[in-house]
Amino acid sequence: MDNLASIGRTRFAAAIHEVQTRVLMAGQPSTLAFNTLIVVSVTLLTIAVGDGFYAILGWAAAVLTTIAFRAALQVWLRKRQLPAMAPQFCLRAIGIGALCSGLAWAVLPFVIADFEGTGADAYVYLIMMGISGGAVIRGIGCAYPSLAFAVPVQLAILVSLLRTGGTVDLVLAANVVAFTVILVRSSIDAERVFVGNELGKLEATSLAGSLSRANRDIQQSNSQLEVVASRDSLTGLPNRTRFAETLAHTIDVEREPACLLLLDVDRFKTINDTLGHGAGDAVLKEVARRLHAAAGETGLIARLGGDEFAILVTGEDAVSRAAVLADRILDVSRQPVALAGTALSIGLSIGLAGYPDHAASAGELLACADMALYAAKERGRRRVQEFEPTMKSRADRQRLIEQDLEAAIDQSRLEVWFQPQVRLDTGEITGFEALLRWFHPQLGVISPPEVVEAAQALHLAERLTEFVADRACRLLSRLAGLGLPAATVALNVSPNEFALYSVADMLERVTNAHAIDPRLLEIEITEEAILDADGAGEQLKRLETAGYKLAVDDFGMGHSSLAYLVSLKVDRLKIDRSFVTGVSETRANQELITALVGLGQALSIEIVVEGVESAGDAATLKSLGCRIAQGYHFARPMPVEALDAWLDVRRDRPGKRKARHLSVA
Repeated sequence: MDNLASIGRTRFAAAIHEVQTRVLMAGQPSTLAFNTLIVVSVTLLTIAVGDGFYAILGWAAAVLTTIAFRAALQVWLRKRQLPAMAPQFCLRAIGIGALCSGLAWAVLPFVIADFEGTGADAYVYLIMMGISGGAVIRGIGCAYPSLAFAVPVQLAILVSLLRTGGTVDLVLAANVVAFTVILVRSSIDAERVFVGNELGKLEATSLAGSLSRANRDIQQSNSQLEVVASRDSLTGLPNRTRFAETLAHTIDVEREPACLLLLDVDRFKTINDTLGHGAGDAVLKEVARRLHAAAGETGLIARLGGDEFAILVTGEDAVSRAAVLADRILDVSRQPVALAGTALSIGLSIGLAGYPDHAASAGELLACADMALYAAKERGRRRVQEFEPTMKSRADRQRLIEQDLEAAIDQSRLEVWFQPQVRLDTGEITGFEALLRWFHPQLGVISPPEVVEAAQALHLAERLTEFVADRACRLLSRLAGLGLPAATVALNVSPNEFALYSVADMLERVTNAHAIDPRLLEIEITEEAILDADGAGEQLKRLETAGYKLAVDDFGMGHSSLAYLVSLKVDRLKIDRSFVTGVSETRANQELITALVGLGQALSIEIVVEGVESAGDAATLKSLGCRIAQGYHFARPMPVEALDAWLDVRRDRPGKRKARHLSVA
């Protein structure tokens, strides 16, 4: 009866019981009247079909007696005012009365002479099941009285059916059991819902009283709460909400000239990761102090969150005054921060945008300043960058690239072109480099770095590189038929990709699908990848063990470690084109390439020169000991469809003998 314990709220138990009692007693008169009507109907019907006159009259008298008892009980409870004083007692008393009626109804199948529940007397079962269901529906607020009436009636039907024992009776008995279970669960669930609703009302009433009492306290401390809500708890500066409101009012309402500075702490994550969040908090407080000291009353300073700060300068010449302030902030930010006895160097990057010069609304101004901040960090950090219109066009371009990239991969709108690599001494083709191409219908040619950046931003890096690897393997599967069985295909892999997914697993999946020997697929990485022992080291070892050739692209532009080159067994070093272009006329580059060739010979690493664009440069590189080269002098990158024709031209060139390795010389 009482499932308040399951709700976990006992302080409203008495009130809930009172509501249940009131609901039950309100419905009792109609329930008892209906019960009386059904008893009379069953009695007349049973007598009419000749199922026993005196037995039925005795049963009817018993049921009507229980009904009279329940009616008298209700009158007595009301007179004694027990529903309000002892509601739980009332519920028990009502339940006992219901039980008495239920037991009286349960006798019905057993007092009818020659009872045939599945035959002529089936109407008795229907009436008994109907009155059981009606009791549950009427007693929706409290399960105990309803079930006290319904369960004995259902059990009587079940026993009557089992006593007969026929197949039909057993099937009906199973249905009665199911119906009884449904009645019990429905009654309990209905009570739970009823109690939950009443509990919600009581809690709401109680809460209203509490709110009324608390309202006075809230009003007294309202001014203090407003300050807390608009301030950053760490630095005491206005927070993002307060700043956004001020910015919107200044720009969108007052239309006052203004300039916005967005600032963030360079490499702040490294401070948190290496020194802890306590040190990071100390740095943020010091930055806030320095910003306040530098700006004074010049503008509104706020912490937007994390390591990002903002300063709003308003009034005439806002942009020029903000630029002066930004330079002053950079100066003070270069001073080391004293932290736990050590001097920590920090830096700030600043993006600057003005209204109405750069934006027409507060939202646009914030976006423009954010683009300028991104450009400042991209161009070297620790600098001020004013917004330029080209930044928006670049941002729009990148947005469109990101919007269309996934569909371009899925629909194979990206292309992979191939540029031959040749021997300088014989002109033989030794391999090809796979180069990504995307001709966007609106933007035109999209550069590979733009595509790679978008793929990494959209978590599509693996799918993009797998697309290129698949096209490279398709070419490899055809090269033997083109007379180039030993030619390799080089595939560029960005250093960041090793931290995003398993490059080794992806390549294994693709090469296995095309039945390609891994030794024919060359993986080109930059120097950053071989220096990143944590992020790429293990995967590079796996690639080496699997048999893939490893090449270091743009060699000489970074800080490669010779120890890493040896330990990884790098197969090739590709000298950056900046050292190759015009090498025939540049003594310094000739000496550098000579040194690199000597390094390659000492380490048994093949040297490949990129960007060879003239016969003079090719001849010079050959004289310096370079063996393999690629560049426009030999062939431009071409789609795979053009490759066959290009090879045919070389094969049929007059004076050139046909060879296993086709010549491009």
